[in-house]
Amino acid sequence: MFESAELGHKIDKETYKKEVPALREALLDAQYDLAETKSFPVILLIGGVDGAGKGETVNLLNEWMDPRHMHTYAFGPPSDEEAERPHMWRYWRALPPKGRIGIYFGSWYTEPIIRRVYGQIKNEGLTKMLDEIVRFEKMLTDEGALILKFWFHLSKEKQKERLDKLEKDPRTRWRVTELDRKHLKMYDEFRTISEHVLRQTSTAAAPWVIIEGYDANYRNLTVGRQILDAIRKRLDEPKVKLQAPTAPPPIAPVDNLHILSTLDLSKKIDKKDYEKKLETLQGRLNLLTRDPRFKQMSVICVFEGFDAAGKGGSIRRITQAIDARLFRVHPIAAPTEEERAQPYLWRFWRHVPRHGRFTIFDRSWYGRVLVERVEGFCSEYDWMRAYGEINDFEEQLTRKNDIVVKFWLHISKDEQLRRFEERKNTPFKRFKITEEDWRNREKWEAYEIAVCDMIDRTSTDYAPWTIVEANDKYYARIKVLKTLCERIEAALKQIELER
Repeated sequence: MFESAELGHKIDKETYKKEVPALREALLDAQYDLAETKSFPVILLIGGVDGAGKGETVNLLNEWMDPRHMHTYAFGPPSDEEAERPHMWRYWRALPPKGRIGIYFGSWYTEPIIRRVYGQIKNEGLTKMLDEIVRFEKMLTDEGALILKFWFHLSKEKQKERLDKLEKDPRTRWRVTELDRKHLKMYDEFRTISEHVLRQTSTAAAPWVIIEGYDANYRNLTVGRQILDAIRKRLDEPKVKLQAPTAPPPIAPVDNLHILSTLDLSKKIDKKDYEKKLETLQGRLNLLTRDPRFKQMSVICVFEGFDAAGKGGSIRRITQAIDARLFRVHPIAAPTEEERAQPYLWRFWRHVPRHGRFTIFDRSWYGRVLVERVEGFCSEYDWMRAYGEINDFEEQLTRKNDIVVKFWLHISKDEQLRRFEERKNTPFKRFKITEEDWRNREKWEAYEIAVCDMIDRTSTDYAPWTIVEANDKYYARIKVLKTLCERIEAALKQIELER
């Protein structure tokens, strides 16, 4: 795969000087068109051999193009804040919005290559990491991102020659580190693993481009032309004519399961028993969050349910038991303009807590397979692929000791009507009922179908759904608190076993 990048391509100075001005002008035009249309983001991944000119090329791109519409991120070892979250968290935070260009100098490919070369993982571990990367990039391209991946290559002899040349010049000596020299001695191992990685992750939507890195003129022009051609091609694609919104088609079940119909919604407890259990469980939860082992984990609570199912009341009983410095509640509504400019899961990734913290989502990333599916706000392809993307997201969370606790609070249609009428007729509760709530009620059956499919496809061993019979609010709150305490206790016990 690398043989074509060892052919000794060169471009003479005169040709380079002649072609650069026109290339720079065309790149700027494409960049400004991209910024104006805000139709898609551009993600540039820069990787490759030490000394192959990666840094010089990134600096040149920032010189040739407008830095106001482009951000460069150099990823080294993770900070303390990053180390306490899933390893993809820092890359999600740095994703460029539509209309912008993001340059990743060091990327999600660095860790798997380094870990495999140093023997920290075996082939099976590398394969798992690469599969995750391929799914991640497919999600980005499905969301409209243009991903350009450049691998800068040098032969072993050329790498040694370049490092020697840099080291001899007092002005560039600082660029050569002990690590560069160490990696030169491991060149064959790096080449073998890197070539395998590139073969496994070069896809139709996000292919790798191998750049011969020895001659700076050739390297710079080749990268510039590749970027220009890719952006201009995407910009010049015929625009799909938007049709006027139409009513979404009738909701048909994917898996034809009716788990909600098996629930016993008559379950209840009396008020005196509720108050006694509430105090006990809140005290139990408080002590769990003060356990020293809790600092090695975090909790993410997801609350979904029909309107008026009691999500807010259950959330308040949790937060009453926890130190206010430890938790955050994120009510999820329609996405903002900033959020619309990013991939769907971005606004949830940005709220992933660090260890020792508690994050509660009042509605969540499941909106794509619920409200967006039922209301026709996204295509069938989008909500169908969301099941897998959500499972990937939650698996990454749990691998970093995030405990994902998901509740569906279920009530009957008659009970919802009773609560709606009560809210409408109670002055201090009127703010809780809106016209949208009444409209959603008309699609009750469609939402039930979507919920059953959601639970079936996203209830996993690492992030199972807990269905809460919520016609009786006292019973629902106790079940939520008890489930939460049990999940945290099991996680703390696991931490103890792994010591």
